[in-house]
Amino acid sequence: MIRVLLVDDQRLVRAGFRSILDGEADIDVVAEAANGREALQAAHDHHPDVVLMDIRMPVLDGLAATRHLLGDPGVHTKVVILTTFDLDEDVYGALRAGASGFLVKDTEPEELIHAVRVVARGDALLAPSITRRLIAEFAARVTRPAPSPALDRLTDREREVLSLVAAGLSNDEIARELTLSPATAKTHVSRIMTKTGTRDRAQLVVLAYESGAVTPRWLTP
Repeated sequence: MIRVLLVDDQRLVRAGFRSILDGEADIDVVAEAANGREALQAAHDHHPDVVLMDIRMPVLDGLAATRHLLGDPGVHTKVVILTTFDLDEDVYGALRAGASGFLVKDTEPEELIHAVRVVARGDALLAPSITRRLIAEFAARVTRPAPSPALDRLTDREREVLSLVAAGLSNDEIARELTLSPATAKTHVSRIMTKTGTRDRAQLVVLAYESGAVTPRWLTP
């Protein structure tokens, strides 16, 4: 059972998301919160697997709440950011802080359900091209990439895999691109995350662009 915490200052938004998610046999909405401070308390009390976090809220906004929540090494939840605007600089900040992806609030019910399941199993919500475009948009503003010592530990093959992860390819797509088995591609991705100390694919993508290992020209608009 996937335990979900809904965080949004609009009650109607929370009610709408709950009605969608509660209809799924494998998803349980365990709590709701109307601001970031309530979200931190609810996460502590209910230990959700996935937090759907609004980015703009009173008292404590979603960006600050995400940083607090994911900055705790004892926390194992995943955060998906909810936003009204797809190209939102605060969303990029949340991805840097460790969020596993984001959704615009008018997303289709099927996409919402899919997002919860994808993030709960440990994958990043990077399939929509808009997510990759958002990362490219703000990573392109980094005029002086800061090389990461962690990337020096990667093999040539792992760097090749990293560039494909940053382009938004799934493990199966990476396997086809490099003529590998899907299991081998998955192993490469896991090793890269271990070596770089990243939580998931979303953080890998941010690291790739901010370090200059990959440039936004890899991305399709």
